[in-house]
Amino acid sequence: MLKGLRTIVYHVSDLTQAKEWYKNIFGIEPYFDEPFYVGYNVGGYELGLDPDASGYGKGNTAITYWGVEDIHECFNKFAALGIEIHEAPKNVGGAIWVASIYDPFKNIIGLIENPEFSI
Repeated sequence: MLKGLRTIVYHVSDLTQAKEWYKNIFGIEPYFDEPFYVGYNVGGYELGLDPDASGYGKGNTAITYWGVEDIHECFNKFAALGIEIHEAPKNVGGAIWVASIYDPFKNIIGLIENPEFSI
């Protein structure tokens, strides 16, 4: 049976550049760092970087939403860093807000503020 989300893997063409970008965005170092895969622990979930993009299209293949406490504050921080915007914050019903940005490899990084999930 499914136990819930554990890992999202983004395929990147330049692992060195990707490691630096994700380190700056999430403010953490990888816990696993090899030439074939880099893994970050982001709030108890794994964000993986895979330099082997064979068999995959470039970006825009899926959106994983990472939980944030205050979407407007988080989004404004990313916008101030000059990060390319995919979608500005929007209310999708009740108290739930979503937004998204692009990484340098055209993967979409989703952000969600959803009080139903406090962790």
